[in-house]
Amino acid sequence: MNDMLTIALSKGRIFKETLPLLAAAGVEPAEDPETSRKLILPTNRDDVRLLIVRASDVPTYVQWGAADLGVAGKDVLMEHGGEGLYEPVDLKIARCKLMTAGPVGFTGPANGRLRVASKYVKSTRAHFAAKGEQVDVIKLYGSMELAPLVGLADIIVDVVDTGNTLRANGLEPMEHIADISSRLIVNRAAMKMKSARIKEFMSLVESAVAG
Repeated sequence: MNDMLTIALSKGRIFKETLPLLAAAGVEPAEDPETSRKLILPTNRDDVRLLIVRASDVPTYVQWGAADLGVAGKDVLMEHGGEGLYEPVDLKIARCKLMTAGPVGFTGPANGRLRVASKYVKSTRAHFAAKGEQVDVIKLYGSMELAPLVGLADIIVDVVDTGNTLRANGLEPMEHIADISSRLIVNRAAMKMKSARIKEFMSLVESAVAG
């Protein structure tokens, strides 16, 4: 089992966009995670397996060594803090932007402190702290756009791709916080213990990204 490479991935867009990069490194999942109920997916290689976990949990599995490698969005990594991880390759997939967004024409709260709803609590606090602004951050797990519509918050911080969901709910993007894409992450101990195999995998993936 010790020579097994375990790669943590999340379902959906990141998984789909990672598939060609895995294929370039000679790895193909034996099953489709969208249809399979398995959380550990075998691949065409006996010595590589995939763990299917929530996007926000990928860095945790890699940090604690339950996975040697993983693919995680920069938004998730900023929130996690990156302890115990290397982040050697920007895969340039699942691109979007982390932004503040609010009602069209919003200029500031009528009174009191700005209230900001987000699942990106760390990134939100850091953004406003850097501007010297004190805000109240309200943690939500989804449907951020609802918060300003019902008076829970003044504005939100969320990842924005096309902006269509914002516009459909009467909101508009405001400040740009960070460009987001998915990164290959590696457990620090695995990088030492399985150095040759991980470096080979990384170089094949890097070539695929460059190509």
